[in-house]
Amino acid sequence: MRQLRLLCLFVRTCLAALPALALPAPMSEQELMEKSDVVALMRVVSVTCTTVTQDEHTGEDLPGYLAKLQVIDVKKGDVKKGDEVLVTWRAVPKDLNGPWTVYYYPGEVVLTHLTKKSGGVTYGSTWWNAKGDDIKAPESTELPVTPGETFDAPKDSSDQHPL
Repeated sequence: MRQLRLLCLFVRTCLAALPALALPAPMSEQELMEKSDVVALMRVVSVTCTTVTQDEHTGEDLPGYLAKLQVIDVKKGDVKKGDEVLVTWRAVPKDLNGPWTVYYYPGEVVLTHLTKKSGGVTYGSTWWNAKGDDIKAPESTELPVTPGETFDAPKDSSDQHPL
């Protein structure tokens, strides 16, 4: 009987811990604005796979990325139209609960909230909901998976000029 009680207590304890694994609440627009160094409408010019590391828990190979984003319009920050910023992120295991990381895809145009990373050279997404809905969706959500491999955005029709 004592073992059954201990087992029930263990199961209840485990079930009580489940909410801790839930996705944290999204930041409000005001919080995102306050905590971001740059808020801008941007076009993803390219994405490069920089590293692949093995997750210590799942054994899954997880790429790290560097994206080049071109500023279209600025809401906040010390960037201006036409500037390019570098954004880094690392993939997360597929079975992880929630969108813990923000992915950028070549060719998409999106409003995003960024914070400058230590060292001041690259940016990262402010929070998991830092990227708004696509203004222009990418043609593909495929990303490079080999270090050094780069996927460039398709040429924008506004980039082409007649002779």
